[in-house]
Amino acid sequence: MNGVGRSFAGVVAMAALVACSSQKPAPVVDRSGASPTRLPAVVEKPAAAPREARDGVYTVQRGDTLFNIATAFGVDVRDLARWNELPDTSALRVGQPIRVTPPAETSAVTVTPVTPGGSTEVRPLPAPGTPAQLPPLPPAALPESPPVAKPGAPSEAAPPPTQWLWPVAGKVIDGFDAPRNKGIDIGGTEGAAVQAAADGEVVHVGSALRGYGNLVIIRHAGDYVTAYGHNRKILVTQGQQVKRGQQIAELGRSDADRPKLHFEIRHQGKPLDPVKYLPPR
Repeated sequence: MNGVGRSFAGVVAMAALVACSSQKPAPVVDRSGASPTRLPAVVEKPAAAPREARDGVYTVQRGDTLFNIATAFGVDVRDLARWNELPDTSALRVGQPIRVTPPAETSAVTVTPVTPGGSTEVRPLPAPGTPAQLPPLPPAALPESPPVAKPGAPSEAAPPPTQWLWPVAGKVIDGFDAPRNKGIDIGGTEGAAVQAAADGEVVHVGSALRGYGNLVIIRHAGDYVTAYGHNRKILVTQGQQVKRGQQIAELGRSDADRPKLHFEIRHQGKPLDPVKYLPPR
């Protein structure tokens, strides 16, 4: 995002602002007559190392917490704790593997008979403990090429894919170029409406991730998340369900050099080129 070059998963919130280094600390007066001493300078902690998942599993680094890992990968901290059989406040150890995507479904199946001479439909059962509000859904990505029907097999209608929507009107001023830019930057007028690209649940709002300004992250079906950065004003709250095309923020220039929207689409933490998923215009 214009040279920021930082991983979306690796940018962690700073706990507090440190005092300006140009200000001199006040002396501590020793009334016994000894010379005054000064408070030691505050040392700023270095930023955490980038976070990347491999096959849906992330390795814990120094300073990580369940909450920070959940925020970085766009998942609910309660889901993260359940997938790893950990309490929400569990202390983590460096090198510990943490699953950041839902575990694989069980091999049990249900068999539904159809008319005589027809085929049998086999559907996997959801894994134990899967929340009712998150049933298995069809893939959200648009196929790269149409499926080819097998000779002699009856044609079947493919499940409708997620219809992605451009989040804001404007021209792409910086394209996808991972790892330098893990999304696209869309220029626009400050205050313009920023819309949800698809139905989903808001899993993060705020300005804790450096380089993104006022940020909204939405989780969608199929382990997809979208991110909307540099907003002037956020109009949704964490945990809120939103619809495709619903206004979620106002375009701004927070933590940016000009009014623009930084937009990302990620699947299981991996950044994708949004232009390949958004409709042509």
